[in-house]
Parts: sequence; C-alpha cells; structure tokens
Amino acid sequence: MIVCFDIGGSGIKGASAHSPSALTPIGRVPTPLDDFPAFVAAIRAMADAADPRAPIAISITGIVDPATGIITVANIPCIDGRRLADDLGAQLGRQVLVANDADCFALAEAMEGAGRGKRIVFGAILGTGVGGGIVIDGRIITGAGGFAGEWGHGPVAATSAGNPPVAIPRFRCGCGQVGCVDTIGAARGMERLHKHLHGLDLPSTAIVEAWLAGDDKAARTIEVQIDLLAGPLALVVNIVGPDIVPVGGGLGKVPQFIALLDQAVRRRILRKLDTPLVVPTQLSLEPGLIGAASLGFSEITA
Repeated sequence: MIVCFDIGGSGIKGASAHSPSALTPIGRVPTPLDDFPAFVAAIRAMADAADPRAPIAISITGIVDPATGIITVANIPCIDGRRLADDLGAQLGRQVLVANDADCFALAEAMEGAGRGKRIVFGAILGTGVGGGIVIDGRIITGAGGFAGEWGHGPVAATSAGNPPVAIPRFRCGCGQVGCVDTIGAARGMERLHKHLHGLDLPSTAIVEAWLAGDDKAARTIEVQIDLLAGPLALVVNIVGPDIVPVGGGLGKVPQFIALLDQAVRRRILRKLDTPLVVPTQLSLEPGLIGAASLGFSEITA
C-alpha cells in the first residue's frame, strides 16, 4: 500500500492506495504555510491513520530539482528551499517521494486516463495558469532543474492573433519574463484578453458561459486565445512527439474549448492526424492523488 497526498497552498488531501485506481480518502486539512513542524505533524497524523509504516508519495505545487531534491514552492514558505522528501522521510521514518503536481497529472493521465496504453504523453494544464508534464514509457521526465514540460514560460507569445488579426501586448509574467504563454493562456489569460479586446472585467467562467450561449464578444476572445495557444502547443508537440495531449485544469473540463484547440494544433503540426490529439482530461476527480499513487507504485515498489 502507498499513502498518497495532493498538497497545495490551501489544503492537504490524502488517500490510501492499494493501486493507482483504488483510492480510499483519508481526509483533508489546511496546509500549514509558515510552520514546518506543523506541516510534518499534519502529514504524520493522516499517514499514521492510514498505515503507520507504508511509504508516502506526494503530488505538490512547486518545482523539485531532481539533482538535489530541493523544492521551490513560493506559496508554502515553510518548505520552500528544503529537500522535502529527505526532510519528511527523516521526520516520519518512512520512504517519501515528492513530485510536481503537473507531472503527477501527466502521469495519472498516462497510467489511468486518456493516455493509457500510449508511449508518450504530454499533460497540458490550462487552469489558473499554464503548465505541463511529460511522461515517456510510464515515467515522468523532469529534465534539468525539474522544469521539463513548463510550456507556459518563455517569451514566445504572439503579438498578433485572431481573424482579423488584433495586436496583443507583451504582458509581464509572474516568472519575471515578458510575453510568456502563461500571460495569455488559461483562466487569467482569458480574462486579460477579454479586457484588452472589449474593456470588460469578467471571470473566465462567465466568459466561457457567455461564449457557449452565443455571445459575440466572448466568441472573439476565445478565437484569439485559441490562436495564441495553438502555436506554442504545436511546437511542444513537434519537439516532444506525444501520442496524446490530455488537458487538465478548468479549461480541460470545457470540451468545446479543447475541441477547438485540438483542431488548431493539428493544423500547425508536422504529423498529420485525422483523430483528436489534444483531448479533455479523463481524470477530473483527484488527478493529483492518482498521480501520486502512480508515482509511488512505479518508483517505490520497483
């Protein structure tokens, strides 16, 4: 058995897993943000309640450097800069694995979702921001520094998009660069584009709802955003060569949006396909826990 956790800035969710697809929830608690002993205590209490000896696998927001094990996670200060797997393992007396949540999403889809039976899976995240993860032959590819799959960052966003074309500013990104895909993709990007195009401040959920109801302004926003996203994602497809690209996050739950993105990406890639490549997530419930469990069973019991 594996005890698995999905940890974000607001909460810690846990489950016991007898396989990646057989999860039993063990609860949810708030994430201690500034107190490492409290963070350890929260993990200990949930893990001990499930099994006092089982190894632990964690899906977490943040980047884990595979060479050092050091995690960078700005929204949980008490673990930022720590060798989290080693530190937790020493405190809890168990084997602990820690992986980025986007990587765990990609692994979950590869093993139990849309990528099941496929050799190469690129899991794209279109949630609050833009992220991703690469899985090849059932293993996460983290890359140097742990940054593989982070297609949302890099100054490659187009400065003109849509038909007819409209000028798009090079927005400043939270990573410190200007013109990242993250600035115009997913929920925040949709809201930013809608304001730029129409002068309207609306949440992404309202924009999507209006689009599906036939609103012309929302449709223009979606058209421009699809155009902006399709080029960078097509480049990822040409470089990585995935068999399938499952999309998670809030927009991964909007099949009409993903269908448009799929068509736009397939028009731009070298490989010619007449079947969908970019598809909605099949694991909208608990992909972090499923990914952590998959990581545990592939790495701990190997």
